Amino acid sequence: MEAHLAGRVHLSIEEPEALGTAGGVGNLRHWIDGRPTLTINADAWHDADLAVFVGGWDGERVRVLIASEEFGPRARIVASLVPWSEVEALDATRPTGLYEVSWRPAHDAGRLDVVRHAGRFFDCGTPAGYLAANLAASDGRSVIGPGAFVDGDVDECVVWPGAVVRPGEHLHRAIRAHEHMTVLVRNGDG
Repeated sequence: MEAHLAGRVHLSIEEPEALGTAGGVGNLRHWIDGRPTLTINADAWHDADLAVFVGGWDGERVRVLIASEEFGPRARIVASLVPWSEVEALDATRPTGLYEVSWRPAHDAGRLDVVRHAGRFFDCGTPAGYLAANLAASDGRSVIGPGAFVDGDVDECVVWPGAVVRPGEHLHRAIRAHEHMTVLVRNGDG
C-alpha cells in the first residue's frame, strides 16, 4: 500500500498499532495545520454527494452524514466534518474513534449537525457487503477485474484482477481472489 500511494498522497504510518480514526487524524495534526477535516470511511461505498454535504457548513460545528435513521454508536457514518478546534484536541498516542471523542461529546453538548443520507450505502468490511457494493455499482452485473480470465460461468460475482475462472466452473454470489481463494457469499451473510 505504501509503495502504491507514495508520492500521490500524504502518508501517515501508524505503527505498531492502528490508531483508529480519531488517533489517525490526531496523528496528522501538524500536516492538517489549522484546517478542518472531512473524514470518510475507506471501507464503505455510497452514492452521497459530498459537495452538497460540505456546502453550507459553518466550519464551527461538528457535522456527520449518516445512512441510518438515528445518530448513535451503531449509526452508519458516511462522512464527517470536524473543525480545527476538534482536530487540535485529538490524542494521537492511543487508538480512539471519532464517535467517542468528538461526535458523541458534540451531540451531548448540542454542537452536532446530523445530516441523513437516504441513498445507497454499503459497509464493505464483510464479504457480503463488499459483494453487494460491487453489484450495486455495476447495476447487478458481475465485476471482472483487468487481466482476469473467465472461461466458466459467473453470476453476481467479483473476479479480481488476474484471477481465473476455469472452463466448467460456475460461480454464483462469489468473490474469486485468486486460484486458491474463493469466498462464497450466501443470502443473509453479513
